[in-house]
Amino acid sequence: MSAAYQRDVYGATLVELGKQNRDVVVLDADLSSSTRTRMFAKEFPERFFNFGVAEQNMMATAAGLAASGKIVFASTFAIFATGRAWDQVRNSVIYNNFSIKIVASHAGITVGPDGASHQALEDVALMRVIPNMKIIVPCDGPQTKDAILACANTPGPFYIRLGRAKVPDIENKGEFKLGKAQVLTQGNDVTIAACGIMVDTALAAAKSLLGKKIQARVINVHTIRPLDKETILEAAKQTKGIVVCEEHNVIGGLASSIDEIVAENSPTKIIRIGIRERFGQSGEPAELLREYRLEAQDIEKAALAAIA
Repeated sequence: MSAAYQRDVYGATLVELGKQNRDVVVLDADLSSSTRTRMFAKEFPERFFNFGVAEQNMMATAAGLAASGKIVFASTFAIFATGRAWDQVRNSVIYNNFSIKIVASHAGITVGPDGASHQALEDVALMRVIPNMKIIVPCDGPQTKDAILACANTPGPFYIRLGRAKVPDIENKGEFKLGKAQVLTQGNDVTIAACGIMVDTALAAAKSLLGKKIQARVINVHTIRPLDKETILEAAKQTKGIVVCEEHNVIGGLASSIDEIVAENSPTKIIRIGIRERFGQSGEPAELLREYRLEAQDIEKAALAAIA
């Protein structure tokens, strides 16, 4: 199985977009080497702007460029894009419904040794609470490209969440459509809904469950907003429970999104796999996934509890 760094794919896709459209501009906050926007900077230096460690200024300037008709990609680490610059993102970017694409890397616990100060575990919640914002959490490299191309061709603000570590490609996902989840495996015993790096882990759990003669329906919910209500509610009605998996706080992210629509329309058992009442900490990604109970065995255990 092949694997890729999502940020490598992002950088290459930016160059592709830059060649197609002269109105594409890219902003970064002194992290272009890490976010891979340096690829665009090398090809189109006149359309790349480095703001140093000044994320708030970057978002405010992005609003000005968007008001002038530019398609703006603004990148930094997720913790800074959503936390440090939240006021500018809310009031300058999203309130005006500008076509600004915030593509944030190094999200989640798998940032690893950088520790709690750099591990964004609340970023989706911070973006989801604001009107107009569309949120995508791609599961692998190819889907990262699909997401970047989709947001470039769709008006309005986007938040796209990328990780730091290399992630395996997910096979047989089908066509990417904004707001349309992908059913990766069929099953009527239990549903496992996941996003980002947790999709591959969910598939591993489903494979193990199949050995116990339990058929899990695995759903890749790559678009958290707008959420694919139809696919989620269908799963709620047809299976005995839903396990929601995300490399994010269990409050405010994918699990909360699914909780809300299921509670209103088709109540069923929901178990959340995610970060619970904790900050991150320094460690290797695999160690942290084990420590915070984000492994396939944790999903399998939750699935068995959901249908018990």
